[in-house]
Amino acid sequence: QVHLVESGGGSVQAGGSLRLSCAASGNTDSRLCMAWFRQALGKEREGVAFIGNSGTPDYADSVKGRFTISRDNAKKTLYLEMNSLKPEDTATYYCATIRAIGVSSVCRSYAASYWGQGTQVTVSA
Repeated sequence: QVHLVESGGGSVQAGGSLRLSCAASGNTDSRLCMAWFRQALGKEREGVAFIGNSGTPDYADSVKGRFTISRDNAKKTLYLEMNSLKPEDTATYYCATIRAIGVSSVCRSYAASYWGQGTQVTVSA
């Protein structure tokens, strides 16, 4: 069992920045892929950023060049640095572990195994 807790959400104006953190505990495995997803009101959950144990992280087209995913395996923490935020980035953001071990480019092809409770990000125009 893995427990994930997100933090760092909040309200910002367009163009602002936020840094999300996801602390993992329990039976963690630093080799596993991890990811950030988001779900806006009335929309389906979408994968935002994926990171494996090697390779360049994988991003949704909508956030490329603005978001950066990283992980600190020693601290068992996943991060999402979000810059140049837009109103359309408003959503609840979730971190997740992925049932895959490998380079970042393969992570999005596999299902998530554990989810955090989510943290709200609101971007005003």
